[in-house]
Amino acid sequence: MKTLKILFLLTVALVAAAAVIFGMRDYKSGYEVGDIATDFSLKNVSGNQVSLSQFNDAKGFILVFMCNTCPFSIANEERILALDKKYKSVGFPVIGINPNNPVVSPGDSFEAMQQRAKEKNFTFPYLFDEGQQVYPQYGATKTPHVFILKKENDLVVKYIGAIDNSVRDSETVTEKYVENAINSLLSDEDIKTTTTKAIGCSIKE
Repeated sequence: MKTLKILFLLTVALVAAAAVIFGMRDYKSGYEVGDIATDFSLKNVSGNQVSLSQFNDAKGFILVFMCNTCPFSIANEERILALDKKYKSVGFPVIGINPNNPVVSPGDSFEAMQQRAKEKNFTFPYLFDEGQQVYPQYGATKTPHVFILKKENDLVVKYIGAIDNSVRDSETVTEKYVENAINSLLSDEDIKTTTTKAIGCSIKE
């Protein structure tokens, strides 16, 4: 009888531990393609709060988790600017979000973001994920990490991953994942490649 009681208690403990572990895993995994994304309100480098609901004419968004300090993110800045220039006018603007903790990465402070945006003439909102509330919801793990959202009845995740297949060198790109995905959405066609591996620096927590 005593043995059965011990086994029962061990089972309960294991189930509870599994619930915690899998709960954390679900939280960390974030969105998958086809999921509905929630809106947010984050501070732009201008000082204003920005949310996706403010973009009344947008058909969707190219959401890029990026930062000031990661060499991979820096190597993609011109490509991110080019995406905004090419697709903002047809309804898919870029929204940049810095997910890094400035205590851990001082170069990613809000003031440093303002300076970087000014130096590079960012044409898109560059938002600060203060308190790191948004990036875990999305499941971003790198800078850069892209999430394409499309407005349907809700905001639906259509693509997750890298900008293209050469994060380090734009001169060697042979496949433009984000451009291909947006072009498919604009043509009401299925996206052939909906997920790719994001390559970059780990987000600083």
